[in-house]
Amino acid sequence: MNEAASLLTLAIETSCDETAVAILRGETDMVVSLVYSQADLHAQYGGVVPEVASRNHVRKLPYLVREAVAASGATMGDLGLIAATHGPGLIGPLLVGLSHAKGMAFGLDVPFLGVNHLEGHLFAHRLHAPEIEPPFMALIVSGGHTSLIDVHAYGAYRLVGRTVDDAAGEALDKIGKMIGIGYPAGAEIDRLAERGDPKAIPFPRPMVGSSGFDFSFAGLKTAVLYHLKKNPRERHVDIAASVLASVVEILTKKSIEATRRYHRRRLIVVGGVAANAHLRRGLEAAAAAHGIELSYPPHELCTDNAAMIAAAAAFRHRQFGESHPLSLAPNPSLGIGEEDERADSGS
Repeated sequence: MNEAASLLTLAIETSCDETAVAILRGETDMVVSLVYSQADLHAQYGGVVPEVASRNHVRKLPYLVREAVAASGATMGDLGLIAATHGPGLIGPLLVGLSHAKGMAFGLDVPFLGVNHLEGHLFAHRLHAPEIEPPFMALIVSGGHTSLIDVHAYGAYRLVGRTVDDAAGEALDKIGKMIGIGYPAGAEIDRLAERGDPKAIPFPRPMVGSSGFDFSFAGLKTAVLYHLKKNPRERHVDIAASVLASVVEILTKKSIEATRRYHRRRLIVVGGVAANAHLRRGLEAAAAAHGIELSYPPHELCTDNAAMIAAAAAFRHRQFGESHPLSLAPNPSLGIGEEDERADSGS
């Protein structure tokens, strides 16, 4: 095995409330992937509390790193690249992961690389299906992000559209809180909707008819709030089904139209909401009707994980020779597909 193919990358993901560590061999051989979820901890607050998340990353991260190295059968001295998410995300959690990764890279005298969390989601798909190469359209849809990215090649992106307010997953969490579902609410809304009537309540489809590909979900959230004030006894299963009907229609119509307008034959869907059964069914039907190939990673690679961060880092280090100085700062508002997205990074 040549040196490049055997490169061991250890990556850390702490952009929100998951503490994750993974080790990757080469660019697509996942050796170990560990994720510690803080969801139960933050459920009592109804959402993520950044300071609480940061403190728990500090407590859990050293143990996960040691566990990952032990489970891989390697030693610290075998690691050839250390990576961590440097944005977008919550500033406190990002700092924890970045600082730990930088300390490891310095101590082991190996290169360090900061990874764009959004690009990481694209590489979750590459981990699952390395044989599927760009170009393709990508829908990144999660608790914090809803974006359409034209992927000309890995490392070459063009932003097509993004949310102008709430992300789809964020809106679902807030709506879930209104009807008494604990955080995170997306999976439970998905289950409730199976027993509800998607036509029971005509919730709006914000921006679905606009000529561009930006998204908006704040209006849907507000519509649910006012509907509940007028109809406090509305069946929660019907609210869930009607809300998902709106979200799925918006995401599906814009994603399929963007794929067609940019002359792509394939649409990939990544991020936590990509695991939603209703969204998958809606996209599958629309993609089949328009002759578009559709694919997404398995559920464990849809939600935040460090394996996708390792995959993006290994690719950029091996293909472009990238590494970053230990002075690299976290960037909570880091974008993707924009000209200045990596202006603050060094090689």
